[in-house]
Amino acid sequence: MASYENLLLALDSATGILTITLNRPIKLNALNAATIEEIRQSFQEALDDAAVRGIILTGSGEKAFVAGADIAELADLNEIAGRRVAERGQEAFCMIEESTKPVIAAVNGFALGGGCELAMACHLRVASENARFGQPEVNLGLIPGYGGTQRLTQLVGKAKALELMMTGDQIKADEAHRLGLANHVVPAAELLPFCEQLLKRILSKAPLAIGMVIDCVNAYYDEEKHGYQTEANSFSRCFGSEDFREGTQAFLEKRPAAFKGA
Repeated sequence: MASYENLLLALDSATGILTITLNRPIKLNALNAATIEEIRQSFQEALDDAAVRGIILTGSGEKAFVAGADIAELADLNEIAGRRVAERGQEAFCMIEESTKPVIAAVNGFALGGGCELAMACHLRVASENARFGQPEVNLGLIPGYGGTQRLTQLVGKAKALELMMTGDQIKADEAHRLGLANHVVPAAELLPFCEQLLKRILSKAPLAIGMVIDCVNAYYDEEKHGYQTEANSFSRCFGSEDFREGTQAFLEKRPAAFKGA
């Protein structure tokens, strides 16, 4: 794997789990343009690497997953530059959302602004008990720009999303779990082990089918796609896969399946 200035990458060759750690602890892992580009590059590398089967995304230190965008970098932008920043962030985060390899956000502290948007781009979110979520951009005269207005609405519903984005309020991990923003809440010391075990459970299933589930669910929210047709097409494709033959044969023979992702 390549080395990055603001990210730490660690691949467990036995499980195929790649852990990507945002590593700007002095800045509470705030997202600047360089970090967003590194996120995009690292995910492209991971998607192209057959040794990577699933990804855990987390932040360094005990305080923050990502505490937000790097405000000093945004302060002098004009409208044209601001649109470019939004588009680059959306491109990077859409790459995560559309990854056919499962991605879990291990939210180990503050997930605010761009950090909340980054967590929401992941397929699942596991929060430590000290985690805090929020979209406080209105306090700066801004709105979420990396897909937050869309994904927060999808996850918690229109009324609550509007309230959170218009007030800029932060919510604790247990409230995020109640709303459906977090899948699980665990003690901080158990966060990464829990994420690893959850991801291992997912990776024990048929890789092609996991990727198709992601595609079909994403199609529900894509106006250019027909969700039911995407599902029917993917369901049909399963029948031509080796994984389907192996899965059904293993079931009939009452043994664990040995999926190959083909």
